[in-house]
Amino acid sequence: MAEPLQRKVVLAGVMLAIFLAAMESTVVATAMPTVIASLGGIRIYSWVFSAFLLTSTISMPLWGRLSDLLGRRPTYLAGVAIFLLGSGLSGLSQSMAQLIAFRALQGLGAGSLITIGMTLVGELYGLEQRARKQGYISGVWGVASLVGPAIGGFLADHVSWRWVFYINLPFGALSALAIAWGLSEPVARRRAGSIDFLGAGLFAAGIASLLVGLVEGGRVASWLTPGVLGPLAVGALFLVLFVLVERRTAEPLIPLDLFKNPMVRAGAATGFLSGMAMFGAISFIPLYIQAVVGATATQAGFVLTPFVLGWVAFSILSARLVLRVGYRGVVVAGMASLTLSFLLLSEWDQGLTRLGAVRDVIFAGFGMGMVMVPMLIAVQSAVPKRDLGIATSTVQFFRTIGGAVGVAVMGAAMAHRLQTELQALLAASAPGTRLAAQVRELVAQPDLVVNPATRETLAPALVAHVRLALADALHGVFVVGLVVCVVALASSFLVPSGRARDLARAEEAASTPGS
Repeated sequence: MAEPLQRKVVLAGVMLAIFLAAMESTVVATAMPTVIASLGGIRIYSWVFSAFLLTSTISMPLWGRLSDLLGRRPTYLAGVAIFLLGSGLSGLSQSMAQLIAFRALQGLGAGSLITIGMTLVGELYGLEQRARKQGYISGVWGVASLVGPAIGGFLADHVSWRWVFYINLPFGALSALAIAWGLSEPVARRRAGSIDFLGAGLFAAGIASLLVGLVEGGRVASWLTPGVLGPLAVGALFLVLFVLVERRTAEPLIPLDLFKNPMVRAGAATGFLSGMAMFGAISFIPLYIQAVVGATATQAGFVLTPFVLGWVAFSILSARLVLRVGYRGVVVAGMASLTLSFLLLSEWDQGLTRLGAVRDVIFAGFGMGMVMVPMLIAVQSAVPKRDLGIATSTVQFFRTIGGAVGVAVMGAAMAHRLQTELQALLAASAPGTRLAAQVRELVAQPDLVVNPATRETLAPALVAHVRLALADALHGVFVVGLVVCVVALASSFLVPSGRARDLARAEEAASTPGS
């Protein structure tokens, strides 16, 4: 039977919005040097990324639950409007502080684009069609990650860095029009007054504090500082209060009974652990290629290209494969591939070739493709439609939180190891020499180690030592990633077994009134 035109239009709108949200971080990262030259504020520029991550992560479960309570269409359109408002204001920014504030607003809206978009696909399509569509959407995510840097670089170099944000406006408006025209649904049966505002406030405060602590932890060599432990402790306190409130609320923000479902638990666990590994790989592989191997930024990007292409290809393949062989087998195979990739990464040294790097990272792409889409399909098929939004957003949320934790833990491992190596180099340097002075400067500001301009001013012997120190530090990062992958591989065997017919029965039962 031909697919209705309206459903096709909605799918196109969802894919366009997800493309914009997925591209946002990479396109902005490429343009940031030009932004700093225009606005200044280099000491706080990292919060341009952190603010977006903070609000988009916090808002995912909020948008998911609101869409369950108020309806998909109005909630989605509100999220797109906030995203576009934040984009326009970011382009108008006159200072780095303004840009950070408007990026936070943009992130608040971005949290809805992915969460509700994936939910709409789960609601509009049956199991077999949904598997194909979710695979395509995951492919869109990968393509956006691939082309984002090129688009950001082109706009910053040949137009204006402000168009990195303005470009969202016409395409975001087109997405909103597609959803507004193509999506019709019954009026929401629940009142806005049933929203759990206290739980939402506690959740937002807890996750915000947690992410602030993690972001700071990723920058320093030791987590035993007030700037790290303070926010983490505050975050833990608010989250404990959140759980206590949710247990007593008639309409909780995140129904805790949801986690009695073994598929939801499995989706949360695999999302968290695979997110740790995935974001770790994306964050530190280019650094190794540039700072240790000595390649350019473009060449480092070339190494990540097979990772993204493998992710896209296996997302589409695994979405169909799960209907034939079941989701446990596909997820276990994906985690095994991811583990193999980090095992190979942990063997990297200064003699690494770009071809060898491509070979090793492509297994990570295969693994992510075989984990993300099958688990999302399985979770959406295992919950009642009334909880489809919060279940989908929960899987996305745990993956994002896992990424934040992974980057922070791996970043702290790298910072600690690098600081130790540089301190040892300083102790071995003859006092009063130019070499000792340069090492002392690197110990005080380890970030200079990865700055190409700084490295050009260093003595050749010191550059060799610095490369070795970075190689050792990043080896520690990949070992941490390998440990995470081993734990993830073990946990993947806890994913409930089942094939397409089991998923179909579960979905049919979940959609039955009163289920």
